[in-house]
Amino acid sequence: EVELVQSGGGSVQTGGSLKLSCSVTGYTAATYCMGWFRQGPGTERLGVAGIDADDKISYAESVKGRFVVARDNAKNILYLQMNSLKVEDTGMYYCAAHFFCKSYARGYVPSPEDLHYWGQGTQVTVSS
Repeated sequence: EVELVQSGGGSVQTGGSLKLSCSVTGYTAATYCMGWFRQGPGTERLGVAGIDADDKISYAESVKGRFVVARDNAKNILYLQMNSLKVEDTGMYYCAAHFFCKSYARGYVPSPEDLHYWGQGTQVTVSS
């Protein structure tokens, strides 16, 4: 019943920008924790950014200053604005949600195990 549908992604040159969206349906909670994750070629799925039920946002060190998370709580849409993209940002990006989450510790970037529901993923490829 709960569904996360992603859009965006694609291929860009180094230094370019992309915006990812994640629409959440099938759940009526006013607030919830969400995260963006990346699985690069031959790598484990790791947290890129998180936003908790209090709208406190955290980023992985590798994307701080370049990526921006935003959430439209009324429309249940999570966004990831990706700027100044680097080759190492390449990977499959997933959004995920935790509907019974209240907050994350300050600076904590969630791990995949923290999230309950997942989007289908969208490929981001950055070439030099």
